[in-house]
Amino acid sequence: MKFIRSEIIGHGHYAPAKVLTNDDMAKIVETSDEWITTRTGIKTRHIVENELNSDLSFRAAQMALQTAGITAEDVDLVVLATVTPDNTTPATAIKVATMLGTRPGTPALDVSAACSGFVYALTVADNMIRLGQVKTAVVIGSETLSKITDWTDRNTCVLFGDGAGAVVLRAREGNGDAKDTGILSTKLYSDGSHYDTLRTTGGVSSTQTAGFITMDGKEVFKYAINSLTQAAEEAMKLADINIEEIDWLLPHQANIRIIEGVGKKMNLPDEKIIANLAHHGNTSAASIPLALSEKMSEGSVKKGDIVVLTAMGAGFTWGGAVVRI
Repeated sequence: MKFIRSEIIGHGHYAPAKVLTNDDMAKIVETSDEWITTRTGIKTRHIVENELNSDLSFRAAQMALQTAGITAEDVDLVVLATVTPDNTTPATAIKVATMLGTRPGTPALDVSAACSGFVYALTVADNMIRLGQVKTAVVIGSETLSKITDWTDRNTCVLFGDGAGAVVLRAREGNGDAKDTGILSTKLYSDGSHYDTLRTTGGVSSTQTAGFITMDGKEVFKYAINSLTQAAEEAMKLADINIEEIDWLLPHQANIRIIEGVGKKMNLPDEKIIANLAHHGNTSAASIPLALSEKMSEGSVKKGDIVVLTAMGAGFTWGGAVVRI
């Protein structure tokens, strides 16, 4: 029986040129490089100046098409994970699809699941590929979080950055087992009882403004390690992959303490855990594809590697995926 998988055939990433260091942050709010580094692991973050989310998305997706060796006319679907779209409507993915030059009529949509957005978007695209509805999909995670950051709140403004990452998925036949190449499993969760723990202060229906990010850091930290571990382990179980077979764990890039906590709970050595938040900060839905593309570009993540993705974001939402590159 024919079994369809979604293989990652291309990857791309992009970060704005402007960089804010921790010393720069100390000029904006009462903080220091030592305070930020010790508590978060973040040293710098990229900030947009004259670019929109669609510009970041386009750059990352364009690189992904180039590394895949295909053109936009080969694309059957564009899915963009973001909480910072260009406009409330239409979906930014539609704009990006046109910027890329996809065929007229190509479906495109935004997915809003905060920091879990890319895993959610990957799941949407994977399901459509496995059902045979599309053959080739561009999946993007892109954020301009600086636009919803309160630059007077030192507890949150030091955390966030802007950036984008993308992958190209293409259908391929597999055997339906753990030896296949491509997305082996995905698992999604949410729990709205934590709705107010991490959110923005605004919204179209509530305040008619975008608002700013507000967060109960202690509650988020407490929940994050368990949920990230749960999502990773459940995805591994569904993929029939054990801990010894993992080449890389790629968690959402929120806080180095959370990342280390997940690694410790899963009994994974540091050298198997991907972390790039020192240079990018928390880029929400962009963090996983941005880090994955960087590691693939430098050759650290290579063909045949098993990568476990796990993320948690506002809502709360969380989810995991297992991919054989």
